[in-house]
Amino acid sequence: MRNAPVLTAVKPADETFSIPEKELLEMEKKYCSFGDTVHYLEEPKIFDRCEGSYMYDAAGTPFLDLQMWYSAVNLGYAHPRINNAVKRQLDQLPQVASQYLHREKIELSAMLAQHMEKKFGGEKGRIHFNVGGSQAVEDSLKIVRNYTGGKSLMFAFEGGYHGRTLGASAITSSYRYRRRYGHFGDRAQFIEFPYLFRGPKGMTKEEYGHECVKKFARMFETEYYGVWDPKAQKCEYAAFYVEPLQGTGGYVIPPMNYFSELKKVLDKYGILMVVDEIQMGFYRTGKLFSIEHFGVTPDVLVFGKALTNGLNPLSGIWAKEAMINPTIFPPGSTHSTFASNPIGTAAGLETMRVFAETDFETMVMSKGKYFLEGLKELQKKHKIIGDVDGLGLALRAEICTEDGFTPDKAMTDRMCDEAMKGDLVVNGKKYGLVLDIGGYHKNVITFAPALTISHEEIDLGLNLIDQLIRRCQKTGF
Repeated sequence: MRNAPVLTAVKPADETFSIPEKELLEMEKKYCSFGDTVHYLEEPKIFDRCEGSYMYDAAGTPFLDLQMWYSAVNLGYAHPRINNAVKRQLDQLPQVASQYLHREKIELSAMLAQHMEKKFGGEKGRIHFNVGGSQAVEDSLKIVRNYTGGKSLMFAFEGGYHGRTLGASAITSSYRYRRRYGHFGDRAQFIEFPYLFRGPKGMTKEEYGHECVKKFARMFETEYYGVWDPKAQKCEYAAFYVEPLQGTGGYVIPPMNYFSELKKVLDKYGILMVVDEIQMGFYRTGKLFSIEHFGVTPDVLVFGKALTNGLNPLSGIWAKEAMINPTIFPPGSTHSTFASNPIGTAAGLETMRVFAETDFETMVMSKGKYFLEGLKELQKKHKIIGDVDGLGLALRAEICTEDGFTPDKAMTDRMCDEAMKGDLVVNGKKYGLVLDIGGYHKNVITFAPALTISHEEIDLGLNLIDQLIRRCQKTGF
């Protein structure tokens, strides 16, 4: 009989034993796939605990987090009410197969659907859950294809990001997410997003938005643009996938007239609008969903991330009744073992209750205005900040060379690397700063702080950013 394999045990967390960080990093290099993590730093930071707007390393150094897990933790780390809701669910009904029901799923679905009905002119719809943003996008593609008779072609935006599963990668503009995996036959046709800072000069934001819609509408003038047959009145394309504010694309904020004008074109040619709110949902922009700022009703809306405040993977879809009712989208049309899981829906339900008890619209818009004013003051001090913009607490600062326009990715990378050293000092106390990089040229620092961030913490963040710029310009590395 062969001997059983010998495994090196890692001692339980309740024992007074801790593997040194250096040894942990060596273990990570040897045993962990880099494919599911992003090694932008040569030695990724190991964090020990989190609370509110801060992450803490083993030395207890606070790192002010201005990206909150890619906008997944809108209510701050370790929110006591949501944590307690998860603990209660663990003790009561932690597991149940998806062919059965539990009250948290039903109540959360009703709360979300009723909000949509109220905000979208009485439009009735239903909620469908999954476990991650990409998975919800995949399910939305099935809903769209099913409803449109199997049409598989989609429009999407340059700079758009919808996930990294195969279907989501096909409608995500960045080629690097597809290049290792062969031909994508259903790759979307990518359309210009109204990005005024890098668009034509001499136009107002609204004029530019109008011109972008006109450019898109021109594709339907003749069959030779490849999307529309005027004689048969037929279009090959099923839907247009949009982010109201581009997330990974650098928090680009479109003109307020853009989506209402675009929706008229889509409706004219029978093309659905699918709105991706995975990053911008749950009051990031001052509305529960950012599309509410633009005065249009989507046909499908995809959400995730902050629904559970980052505590448990849960995502979902709202779709109009005609597209998702049981006669057209019957049981088993999609399936995921952990979709609508009870721990996730319990966390989501408590998150929605927290949102319902405070005027987050007013609070987020006020804090966002304060933060944006601070960024504009930094822009006046530092020529390398080429553009700042924001809607609610989704804000951006585009880092450029001294001309204020040419993208400077190297400087942006240096700033983020320095921020993670944890040696910035304010009032005699050391801090680190958690930042995220996005944008078409990877030169945009995107800010998604906790919605609960205080004005004092915003001031601290602005101080730390100011220090970072001065340090990186001085050293030049």
